[in-house]
Amino acid sequence: MRFALPDGPDFSETIPSGGYLWWYVDGISDDGQHGITVIAFVGSVFSPYYRRALRRGPADPEDHVAINVALYGPNGRWTMTERGRRQLTRSTDHFRVGPSSLAWNRTRKPELGIAVDERAAPLPFPVRGSIRLIPQAMTGQSYALDEAGRHHWRPIAPQCRIEVDFSHPGMRWSGSGYLDSNRGDRLPEHDFVDWDWSRAPCRDGTAILYDIRRREGGRKVLALDIGSDGSVVDFTPPPRQPLPPGRIWRARRGIQAEAGTLPQVLETLEDTPFYARSILRTRLLGETVTSFHESLMLDRLKQRWVQTLLPFRMPRWTR
Repeated sequence: MRFALPDGPDFSETIPSGGYLWWYVDGISDDGQHGITVIAFVGSVFSPYYRRALRRGPADPEDHVAINVALYGPNGRWTMTERGRRQLTRSTDHFRVGPSSLAWNRTRKPELGIAVDERAAPLPFPVRGSIRLIPQAMTGQSYALDEAGRHHWRPIAPQCRIEVDFSHPGMRWSGSGYLDSNRGDRLPEHDFVDWDWSRAPCRDGTAILYDIRRREGGRKVLALDIGSDGSVVDFTPPPRQPLPPGRIWRARRGIQAEAGTLPQVLETLEDTPFYARSILRTRLLGETVTSFHESLMLDRLKQRWVQTLLPFRMPRWTR
């Protein structure tokens, strides 16, 4: 096993006013019955409070932090409580917001440990447990998503094992996992209209597709075949195909898939006015694969009626 960048995430990275930084984890259980996502934000890109502060002038991204946890399957729960800088502690290897934290174990066998102690929204059920993410392949690659280089994406550990152990709600499972990071000097809607992203475990690694529609015109499409040794090979993306929109909010979805095949939505995990998260079955690189997929509509996100709805799912707690 070779690690191209054993240092992994750096939780101490600084960003300017109006910027953002997040670390994203997902996982699917081996039996396909459970799923999870965790997103740790500095300068939360979905926060109505951050946007409100920026309308008044420069705003400190460290005053708008959150750890978002979504549990899918039986007893699924969702939480994203925003907190201020007084409840933030971070260093190179540690990131804590309120009672929840991420810690990178910087050894020859690195792993990410996540401790969760949150309350769901809008119903305040407890969300409490731990997650271990054990990389099997890591990369040293970082990609600019726009021509000016304001936004970057880094697939830190595209192939992992994940172990999930929660007391509230009660669940314990293991499966395949993933870790990446995004950062930008200003909010994404300034430079992007929308994007689709997906990752699919394959026989010899992970296939990642990133399809971005830029506000300045044109698309940025990344198609990466990341091997189990951390090597990264670009491949020509197959034709883009539309997917059925979200059933309730009709968010647009699409993905590249091999010609002559029809991607299938196995399950819609999140159906919101501006965002959809889904599990798909499709074909890539000559294989039938199961993809973790997301679609983000930034023009929808910035609309006032959407911003008015968000506090019901994203409360802010500063004490």
